[in-house]
Amino acid sequence: MGFFDTLKYDRLKEGLTKTRDNIFGRVQRLVTAKSKIDNEMIEKLEEILITADVGVNTSMKIIERIKTRVREEKYEDANELDRLLHDEIRNALGAGNQMNRNDYFSIPAEIKPFVIMIVGVNGVGKTTTIGKLAYNYRTAKKNVIIAAADTFRAAANEQIEIWAQRASVDVIQQAHGADPAAVAYDSLKAAKARGADVVIIDTAGRLHTKTPLMEELKKIRRVMQKIVPEAPHEVLLVLDASTGQNALEQARQFDNAVGVTGLIITKLDGTAKGGIVFAINQELNIPVKFIGIGEQIGDLQPFDKSVFVNALLQTV
Repeated sequence: MGFFDTLKYDRLKEGLTKTRDNIFGRVQRLVTAKSKIDNEMIEKLEEILITADVGVNTSMKIIERIKTRVREEKYEDANELDRLLHDEIRNALGAGNQMNRNDYFSIPAEIKPFVIMIVGVNGVGKTTTIGKLAYNYRTAKKNVIIAAADTFRAAANEQIEIWAQRASVDVIQQAHGADPAAVAYDSLKAAKARGADVVIIDTAGRLHTKTPLMEELKKIRRVMQKIVPEAPHEVLLVLDASTGQNALEQARQFDNAVGVTGLIITKLDGTAKGGIVFAINQELNIPVKFIGIGEQIGDLQPFDKSVFVNALLQTV
């Protein structure tokens, strides 16, 4: 692990402090209070997992595995519960390595521009996430354009412009209240004319019109396809980890409307509900692609299951 990888790992470990304390801090208190593993202890462990937003189904799977191992492997000492939980959390997330981190920001040579549509409700951190994503692509030597298609929210243009400047990328925008699909259309035209590698489309999380949000997003998609028939190549849904189980329902709704290809989980550093990553991984057939663990421009990290679990469990 090189210096920068170590730095990112340390930031991730720090960002997961509240979630770690919410799960393992409470488990340690449970272990201290009991000398032997019994049914009451295992029931309390299940409650800890569910209230940390690991999810009912995922928690039940972990608990059933622990019960089986306690029975078959004859575990009795309460101090052994912590290690059992560590093992089964690894199993629950399927903590094998995913793709190389550099591969997240590579794009097929035959696709230009590569179009990424960012969706999500207001308040989840879409604007900051777009800035961080653009920064990562620019760092990977890609020419990036941001399309400011969230034209309904006051100050949205100003905020996206600030993040575009931080990322040192271009932004295309129109006046407040302009047609979002027109912004996306113009951005793709400009990207083709300039030979841009990546276009990141910002979208609204709520509309101040009679048009339903999901219909507006579908319209943006249709209009983009007039310029780039395969667009968008990615639809990334931004979810706020602190909303817990609500994030699951948001994912289902957006996926039904626009076909989500990947998830970005933000604000993991500010919540004790980071267990939602487990629930999402188990209950949705949509990969988590990035996680946000801070406000700095480098704090959006590709999601690697193995690294995530190591950081959560504080292992090296």
